[in-house]
Amino acid sequence: MAEDGVVLAIKELNNGNYSHAEVLHVFIEDVLKEAGFAKAKIDAVAVSKGPGSYTGLRIGVSAAKGLCFALDVPLISIDTLTALSYKISANKGVIVPMLDARRMEVYSAVFNANYTQIREIKAEIIDEHSFLKYLEKDVVYFLGDGAAKCQEIIKHDNANFVLGKYPSSKEMAVLSYKKYKKNDMENVAYFEPFYLKDFVVIPEKKKKPIF
Repeated sequence: MAEDGVVLAIKELNNGNYSHAEVLHVFIEDVLKEAGFAKAKIDAVAVSKGPGSYTGLRIGVSAAKGLCFALDVPLISIDTLTALSYKISANKGVIVPMLDARRMEVYSAVFNANYTQIREIKAEIIDEHSFLKYLEKDVVYFLGDGAAKCQEIIKHDNANFVLGKYPSSKEMAVLSYKKYKKNDMENVAYFEPFYLKDFVVIPEKKKKPIF
């Protein structure tokens, strides 16, 4: 819950248990109560649009849309990697927020020290040559839950791994308020999360019969 870009109340969970459906609506009620806000006073709803967990994005966007329809307020979407990049400040070099995908794959983007995006969002498999064009020029700050698994692969003197940083509504508060002032809203009816990749169901291997 935020007002004019300032966080009034926040409740987040990063335990990796994927309990979004069970706790999201409870958390919404908790922060409204803590901030002393009634739902009727909400002017807009902001949501992380992705990339990220398919299930998490679906649950988050569905909840946000439900609030928008019920309260007749606009929807604001914030790119997840942009919000993550704001978790650190850098005087030089580039910031590479990373979200963990399967195996050695990450969702990532590249921002300069002023948080201007200088490379598009990609789903990419990490190897020893990843981000070399940036590492050879200046310091590179890797952060997010995708950075931890890259630490043993990306070996360079300019590589800095900032661990323990996750996307947060703290940064979304500022970013969404900027969009609100510019009237940069989504079409609630047609808005869809940015999955980046199609959702793939891996079939369970059939057990061989025992004779």
